[in-house]
Amino acid sequence: MTDVPAPTPQTTADPDSGPAAGRSGTAPPHRAGGAIDSGPRGSLDLPPVRRVRPADAARVRAIRLEMLADSPLAFLETVADAAARPHAEFAARIAGMSTGPRMAAFVAEVDGRIVGHAGGQVVPGDPGATVVFAVYLTPAWRGSGLLATLVDAVGAWSAAAGRPELLLEVVVGNNRAVRAYERLGFVDTGVRVAHPVLPTLRELQMRRTARSGAAPARPG
Repeated sequence: MTDVPAPTPQTTADPDSGPAAGRSGTAPPHRAGGAIDSGPRGSLDLPPVRRVRPADAARVRAIRLEMLADSPLAFLETVADAAARPHAEFAARIAGMSTGPRMAAFVAEVDGRIVGHAGGQVVPGDPGATVVFAVYLTPAWRGSGLLATLVDAVGAWSAAAGRPELLLEVVVGNNRAVRAYERLGFVDTGVRVAHPVLPTLRELQMRRTARSGAAPARPG
């Protein structure tokens, strides 16, 4: 699960609920995404995926509030906290993710509305990996295959920045999320870590190569 509260991104991997959450503070977020595809379900034409631009701030904020309301347990930030944050602060974060090799967000847009989001961030202490964070699809696009396109966009950016692997974490027992990420090439590394908010839960770490179509990285 990976999410991004305040200025630091995070991630969550929970396809059951919708989005993803991550950790706060100085530790890197390792949670990947919530609203995850369960596999292609039809012949929808997928919208193009692109990196965010500073002008997207208001629309990215809208989907941020949507994902927090849709899956409140998947994120460290509450919808109330996000809504209370000054727009200028949020806009500055979006501008920071629109360029550069250390943090990025990618979106899919339909008729002027952002319907999908996924981000990536460098992992301190692991220079070859990018953590996937704040993965979310609006309900109408779940199961469409758009998730793979978003994650592949993060992967392409990561590979171009010299980081050949993607990293995320999933709550142990969330088998649906694990299967969803396995379909995208992620494999369980065997690493288990404490949940950053709920001490009774643990998370499993998953990795894959950044470039789509390549063989997934295996533990060991």
